[in-house]
Amino acid sequence: MIIAPYGKGNVAWFVLAALLAIVVLSQISRWYAAQHRMNKGKPKPAIVNPLPRKKVILAVGILLMLIFSKYFYMASISSYYTFYLMHKFGLTVQNAQLHLFAFLFAVAAGTVIGGPVGDKIGRKYVIWGSILGVAPFTLVLPYASLEWTGILTVIIGFILASAFSAILVYAQELLPGRIGMVSGLFFGFAFGMGGLGAAVLGLLADHTSIDLVYKICAFLPLLGFLTIFLPDNRQKA
Repeated sequence: MIIAPYGKGNVAWFVLAALLAIVVLSQISRWYAAQHRMNKGKPKPAIVNPLPRKKVILAVGILLMLIFSKYFYMASISSYYTFYLMHKFGLTVQNAQLHLFAFLFAVAAGTVIGGPVGDKIGRKYVIWGSILGVAPFTLVLPYASLEWTGILTVIIGFILASAFSAILVYAQELLPGRIGMVSGLFFGFAFGMGGLGAAVLGLLADHTSIDLVYKICAFLPLLGFLTIFLPDNRQKA
């Protein structure tokens, strides 16, 4: 949307957004430091995990598999959606990027909304709906017209993105008192799967076709069936 029509030099304007983010985060860090100092002298409650160790390990493994399916599929859209639209429907680069922008905007909205929804109805139900619930749309996508492709990708992005916050908080509830370890594991694994997915799918597209990539990736959300094996902690806000 910016580079194609106006040139890559205009990307520099996004520095303003980065500076604003720095200011906001600096204020948040000061607030957090003040809260930490206030709570430093208070006795910490005993941390008790009601689940057996084996169940916790199984649940974390399932959550990582769900992260794999989510970020591999997300990589297929964020990295190759533009080329898919140009190849299949003959769109220009600029028009294809508009579709990609709509998808990424839906991803951002889904990420924000997924947390509050999980607080109200429970994390497990959000994970169910966001991973497995998106499967009908991904299975139809490779055979859809241009108009429906745009609509379906927005729906997919919104629903699929709502899973991450629910998965992360669910994992932190499985391992209480280990917020740093859980966050590092899941954020690192998510970014790693996104990068690995882009590389693997690019190699597959080179040796076959980009159409086949989307037909194969359409089945990834079916891994959401693994959610049935997650323990129900029934924690709501």
